[in-house]
Amino acid sequence: MPKHRIYTMPFASVYPAYIAKAERKGRTKAEVDKIIRWLTGYTQRQIDSHIKKETDFETFFDKASKINPDRELITGVVCGVRVEEVEEKTMREIRYLDKLVDELAKGKTMDKILRTPPRA
Repeated sequence: MPKHRIYTMPFASVYPAYIAKAERKGRTKAEVDKIIRWLTGYTQRQIDSHIKKETDFETFFDKASKINPDRELITGVVCGVRVEEVEEKTMREIRYLDKLVDELAKGKTMDKILRTPPRA
């Protein structure tokens, strides 16, 4: 079975769409970057490097060695698909990112987006 075309797309080609979606709703590039860092464990320098190198989505997630285990708390529907039910690992990671950016654009607070536990 052939890979979905999103796997071979450069992360750099989709990144501006994430930024634009957030900015249309009054959010910032810095917030999008924070979401990406939280999800992948990448530093900002590493994200910028992947963008410059035009790393494809599959490699972008495969190279993320510090994927946040709390990402599994992300639930809901994005693009008509329940993210928690996506079986293929890379596609699930992509959908997690899509869902987080959607939540940002819908006005959720960063602590809710990043699944920060409430303080006692």
